[in-house]
Amino acid sequence: MTPPTEPPAPPDPSTAPPARSRRALVAGSVGNFVEWYEFGVYGYFATVIAANFFTPEGGGDAEALVKTYASFALAFFFRPVGAALFGRLGDRIGRRPTLIVVIVLMTTATTLIGLLPTYATIGAAAPWLLTLLRILQGLSAGGEFGGAVSLLTEFAPPGRRGLYGSWQSFTVALGLLGGAGVAALLATLLTPGALNDWGWRVPFLLTLPLGLVALWLRLRLEETPNFAAAQHTSPPPPRRADVARAIFLGAGRIMGWAAAGYTFLVVLPSYLQSTLNASFREALVATVLANLGFAVSIVPAGLLSDRIGRRTVMLTGAGLVTALSLPLINLLQSDGTSTTGKGAAVFAAGVVVGLMAGPGPAMLAEMFPTSVRCTGLGLAYALSNAVFSGCAGLIITELIKRTGDADIPAYYAAGACALSMLALLTLRGNDHREPLR
Repeated sequence: MTPPTEPPAPPDPSTAPPARSRRALVAGSVGNFVEWYEFGVYGYFATVIAANFFTPEGGGDAEALVKTYASFALAFFFRPVGAALFGRLGDRIGRRPTLIVVIVLMTTATTLIGLLPTYATIGAAAPWLLTLLRILQGLSAGGEFGGAVSLLTEFAPPGRRGLYGSWQSFTVALGLLGGAGVAALLATLLTPGALNDWGWRVPFLLTLPLGLVALWLRLRLEETPNFAAAQHTSPPPPRRADVARAIFLGAGRIMGWAAAGYTFLVVLPSYLQSTLNASFREALVATVLANLGFAVSIVPAGLLSDRIGRRTVMLTGAGLVTALSLPLINLLQSDGTSTTGKGAAVFAAGVVVGLMAGPGPAMLAEMFPTSVRCTGLGLAYALSNAVFSGCAGLIITELIKRTGDADIPAYYAAGACALSMLALLTLRGNDHREPLR
């Protein structure tokens, strides 16, 4: 009689081969690049989109810009829906298939924006169609973060979760820089009339080849060792109350990152144009510098958090934003500040935001067990971004319009970071050394 065979041992999450880890790093990051490239382009071309889609006869420029940011915010409010929907799929059927679905949805919706007829062509249907596509983008973006961060941190070698997770934020910076670079190039090569007429479509249409590359990379992925181990052992699910508490705490910990990031990296171009009377080209140059500072600090911040902890690095970033936001805005407002001084100021703002964005993904991943990681960290990120990023442009533009106070962006970023510091104080100093649950 043949003795019963032992069941195969579950995969060890800490022993993913280096080649698989590197492949996961690239595949997980490239989708974030595509997502944030598009969101950056929408923010950089907000004034152009307002003129083409939200300015019927009798409507003013300020009103159109507010409506454009309202559409921007709406996409963010669908992110939690996408995080819950695709996060659940990621925790049930795996990270890989979920990430494939969301990149297809994001690429399709973004490409279609580049093909949309404007208000002048089809009237009131134009803003509604644009808003529908923004909703689809919001759904896919909500699923992207949870799946990508789970993939990156679950494939990370021991002691490198901060570094691997920081690549999610780093490719956000690259995406924003890519969008700003394309926008600046078009603003340089095209006349204002051509840019407003058809040039704004080019950055959205470029998403198609980018998305196809991301899809090819993700089709070659394997499932993460943590997910495979959890499927093998079937651990008991965590209590819903504990998951809900962790979601809201996580959202609080990154609210400063969300608010300051969008204030200084995305909303800044429209603020400089509409409030400080800068040209479109000058606003884009300032934004490129801010995003360069952001990109430069992210990976070092993630690596540093692997050594000294997420708490110290993120608290430092939030504290610096709280203290320096108003002086930064005042420097930009001052006619006595040189062009070099203004450039250095926005670069420094990006660097400080990167101190929160580098460790942030790994910090969120460490808050949730594998069975709910996609859903939990995705919802924490989506909720925080829906409120503090998606609404940033709308709130700042509307408050400046109503009060005439040009310091509103500083108050917004500093206030959110001050509150975020309270939540960050609850972090334990050794969480970065513990294995993922």
